[in-house]
Amino acid sequence: MTRIFGIDLGTTNSLIATMENGAPRVIADPETRHSLLESVVALAPDGSVHVGPEAVEREPHLSRERDGRVSAVGFPGGEYGAVIRSVKRYMGLGGEEVAREERARYAFADLSGPVVRFRIGKRTFTPPQISAEILNALKRRAERALGEKVERVVITVPAYFNDGQRQATKDAGRLAGLEVVRLVNEPTAASLAYGLNQLAEGNVAVYDLGGGTFDISILSIKGGIFEVLATNGDTHLGGDDIDGALVDWLLAETPAEVGRDRHVWNSARRGAEEAKRRLSEADEVELRLELPSHLIVKQLTRQALEKIAEPLVARSLKRCELALADAKLAATEVGAVVLVGGATRMPLVRRSVAELFGREPLCSLNPDEVVALGAAVQAGVLMGTQGDMLLLDVVPLSLGIETMGGVMERLIHRNTTIPTSVTENFTTAVDNQSHVDIHVLQGERELAKDCRSLARFKLGPIEAQPAGLPRIAVTFLIDANGILNVSARDERTGREHSIDVKPSYGLTDEEIERMLEEAIDLGEEDLEQRLLIVARNDAEQILGALRKQLGEFPGLIEPDERARLEEQAEWLEAARKTSDRELISRLVEELNELSTPFAGRIMDFAIKRALEKKSVEEVS
Repeated sequence: MTRIFGIDLGTTNSLIATMENGAPRVIADPETRHSLLESVVALAPDGSVHVGPEAVEREPHLSRERDGRVSAVGFPGGEYGAVIRSVKRYMGLGGEEVAREERARYAFADLSGPVVRFRIGKRTFTPPQISAEILNALKRRAERALGEKVERVVITVPAYFNDGQRQATKDAGRLAGLEVVRLVNEPTAASLAYGLNQLAEGNVAVYDLGGGTFDISILSIKGGIFEVLATNGDTHLGGDDIDGALVDWLLAETPAEVGRDRHVWNSARRGAEEAKRRLSEADEVELRLELPSHLIVKQLTRQALEKIAEPLVARSLKRCELALADAKLAATEVGAVVLVGGATRMPLVRRSVAELFGREPLCSLNPDEVVALGAAVQAGVLMGTQGDMLLLDVVPLSLGIETMGGVMERLIHRNTTIPTSVTENFTTAVDNQSHVDIHVLQGERELAKDCRSLARFKLGPIEAQPAGLPRIAVTFLIDANGILNVSARDERTGREHSIDVKPSYGLTDEEIERMLEEAIDLGEEDLEQRLLIVARNDAEQILGALRKQLGEFPGLIEPDERARLEEQAEWLEAARKTSDRELISRLVEELNELSTPFAGRIMDFAIKRALEKKSVEEVS
């Protein structure tokens, strides 16, 4: 079997790893011996592409010339070439989903389109195309180091990536000439790197503070089986944000227009990154930033750095608490905590995590490499070299369909392990309905209008029958890569229609977080609206059935009984137009109880008529 490699396609850095002699190892560049490849791509005016350190050198920054002058160098963007960082943030996005504050960062093509496109002169590039260049660089590195072709890979993705973002990642692999055998969530991969599958049983927290994003996953391990109980995260929280806060501190006394200069800001960021790394070991460092007009020199202590970073770390701890609540666990019930991401080297982060969970976190492996190592372990599982280990990921947002009254009916709930398949039966709300509209939704709100629309399709024609009689089986199937297939089947005719939900663009991590927060903040209000709609639906159904029965079986009801039913129906019809859910529900129950004798006589009449028909057929 062809070897499968593990790739960590990161926001800030990317790596490739493989299994050798039963253990994972990261493949370093044969020339530089560096394992990390900066996730930076430079698109030159002459059409050439540079990745990693070569791209970083072409980023706008300040450089001291031989004559001592400090000048601006690098690609300024537009037709003069551009350097793109953190392209992972744009994977699977539509143009309109690019945050307003990020639109000035790069030259974008038409942002009204369904896919983000970077404009370089007359050329445009999509995020998967840019990511493919990073994958190609990793592929070439491994081929040079090992002397064999790299064709099949496992790629890690953030736990919050939705269908569109996952599909964009697979597209990047295809553009790089790679077969993406599996996508695996980054925090889940990290747990594999630490060999936690060898635990007989227990709960594990994976705290992943990377360059651009933060993720927390709570996992359960039983008999070598990994199950993700809950995930949470913050799309704009990571080492980059700490660096940005440090840059603001460094440039606080300079004129605003100086700080807005990309050459100055990028040079300041480089200094901030280096200072942050050194303060993991040292107590104090000196920051020097040479500007064309003057020199900035500041002393930075570890204590001052921690004061700057503390609000950001506190945000990550809040996310941990939310994930624990989703998993229905106390912090003390977590038996191991894994640290992932270069920012976790900060003593403040390690102390804060230890205090929250009441135990020292696991940090013996290089936090920059641990996800790639886990991807290699997963590759070994797929090649059959890692025993019977089983890996289960989860869906980040609930999936369902729109039902009568605009209600979101969930089939697969948030944090359900995948792969999974769920089938539920639905029926029609209107007599002689010829088609059924299936509206696929994603989200945590109670009403369809407040959830994200994934797809729509029609099933039909179906056999014309009274409302409530047709049986439509709707199946949601999510594969191991998180790609959703939805099918609907008319059980009577066998007619079926299905669709793969692979949107050309998806939600940003930030929007997923916003949807979750809205579901929490508006939960009571949403539930009340849903219950009101359900009560109105119940009222409409019983009123419709009663009108139909009174019209078809007038001889089975006495005038005074009919008058009482019609009076009760009028009260219910009036209440249905109000927002008094309790009144509607009470009147539905009263009308149901009042009409039970009439319904019983109709049932007796139908049985008698069926028996008479059978007797006639037997005689004939």
